[in-house]
Amino acid sequence: MTVNAKYPALAMRRAEPLLRDGGRVVNISTLNTALPVPGLALYSASKAALEQLTAVAAREFGARGITVNTVSPGTTETDLLRETNPPEALEQTKAFTALGRLGAPEDIADVVAFLAGPDARWITGQNVRATGGLIL
Repeated sequence: MTVNAKYPALAMRRAEPLLRDGGRVVNISTLNTALPVPGLALYSASKAALEQLTAVAAREFGARGITVNTVSPGTTETDLLRETNPPEALEQTKAFTALGRLGAPEDIADVVAFLAGPDARWITGQNVRATGGLIL
């Protein structure tokens, strides 16, 4: 809870007076708040708390035109993912995505960059699931 909910809440609170009007906040959650996985209850709960904190902060910061959103990545190819999952499980996950592949870190970064940019000025309080169309 500390890393995934408490620290982001404190960071948003401290950042608020430093942000310029029209600024952006983008938090990172996980698909596991929508896709329950055995053994990940506390992790998923802490990220769900972050999603709620994001929605509340969007309301609190909105008068200044500051948007606050969350990105929830789906299965993304990283060293940790490859180290903790057998290749057949990763192949099966690919089959459950509409795009037929795992995400790349760049895929998630592009979503974050969009939400941090001027074209996302009307998007706030949202949780954007960047999953490649992973079927839940």
